[in-house]
This record gives sequence, structure tokens and C-alpha cells, in this order.
Amino acid sequence: MGTKPIFIAGPCVIETMDILEEVATELVRLNKKFGIDIIFKSSFDKANRTSLSSFRGPGLEKGLQMLADIKAKYGLKIVTDIHESFQAQPVGEVADVLQIPAFLCRQTDLLVAAAKTGKIVNIKKAQFLSGFDMKYPVEKVRNSGNDNVWLTERGNMYGYNNLAVDFRNIADMKQFTPTVIMDCTHSVQRPGAAGGKTGGDRQFVPAMALAAKAFGASGYFFEIHPNPEVAKSDGPNMLFLKDFEKVVESLL
Repeated sequence: MGTKPIFIAGPCVIETMDILEEVATELVRLNKKFGIDIIFKSSFDKANRTSLSSFRGPGLEKGLQMLADIKAKYGLKIVTDIHESFQAQPVGEVADVLQIPAFLCRQTDLLVAAAKTGKIVNIKKAQFLSGFDMKYPVEKVRNSGNDNVWLTERGNMYGYNNLAVDFRNIADMKQFTPTVIMDCTHSVQRPGAAGGKTGGDRQFVPAMALAAKAFGASGYFFEIHPNPEVAKSDGPNMLFLKDFEKVVESLL
């Protein structure tokens, strides 16, 4: 048997502790059933929402405490994203993986600060860059003393309010790091296409994952929620928590 893929999953943004715990309970169950190690993901702050009035999350201090509580209670590894350099050090004390948002993947100070934590740095490929362009963000992290770099494919913007995925980016980015993740839910977004919010097409998520598997992805990123229809961020492209097991099984 080959090495099992990496799985990252969780609600887009921290809403309530009850939602975090419901998701964490299911991830623990799936880890035991399939012998995998799903990394729990949720954001303490969504600093790049479409509208000023959009829900952003509980913030750095409270959000990190909630993630630390999930880690301690359920034994799950944690990934969360940072938007500013000063966040790297405190986030690195809780998270096992620091994620760099796609729009910020060229921000030198942010990458250097993340690198200096010594934690895994997962850089999302910007919607405006090719796979080959991600050589330089990787170099910024490695030249700052950290070789633990992952890259994540999440589609490109080719027209208005839509994304398209060129799966060749997975192979291209594997030239720079052996670990390339497919973001299967953000890649079906329709950015800003829902009246000041991001829309999406969650029905395509399972196929996105299988296509990425065919192109040699190292792992898969999914945003999941007990009820995406009422989620406060990215609901249209998040998977229902009850449907996640089937997708994981298909990839194993």
C-alpha cells in the first residue's frame, strides 16, 4: 500500500464551539475508521471577505483559544490561516500548519514570518498565478530557514465571477515541493457572485477531488459544515458534514 493522502477539513470560519466540536467528533471517527490523520481547519479571521459587513470570525485571541481547545480535547492537528506577519508567532504556538491565503501568497514579510515559526507552511496558489510562478513563494520560505513547505491548488480566475482549474498546475508545483494539496471546495467558488458574497457549486467537489487524484495530488482540502446553507462564510461551496465520509472513501 502506498502512503495515504493528506486530508484537511473543517468549517470555513469559526462560528461557534458547538459547530467546531461536531465537526471534530466526525473527523476523529473517520480517522479511526480509515486509519488516516485528517487535519482540522478553521479560520479565526476571514480578513478577505467580499463585503465589509461580512462575518469575519472571533478574532486572533479567542479563535486561537478555541482551536487550542479542539486540539487538546480531540487530539487533532490544526491548520489555520494568517493574514498579517504579527499573527505568525502566536498562531505557530497552536497550529501544526500555517496557511497563507491565495491573495497573499507573494507577501514576502508574511511568508518569512510563517517560515520562522518552524511549522509547516501551506501556501495557496493565487488565482492570478500559474503553477510555475509558485517557485518563488517556496523559495522565500526555504531561504528563511524552513524546508517544510506545501503548495495548494485552488483554481484560476479566467473570467468574471468564476474559477477554472488547470490540473496541470499540480504537476508543475510538484517540481518545487513534493506536497501539493488540492483545495476541492474553494476551487468551485464563484467569487463575489452572490450579491456581495461568494457563491459556489458544491456538487462538483467530489469530481474535483478525483480529478486531482488522477493528476497526482498529495492530499485534499475540504471545507465542511453541519449545515452549509446557514454557514456564515463560503456556504455554497462547502460540503455537508454528513456527505464527507463518502468523499474520503472514494479517495482512499
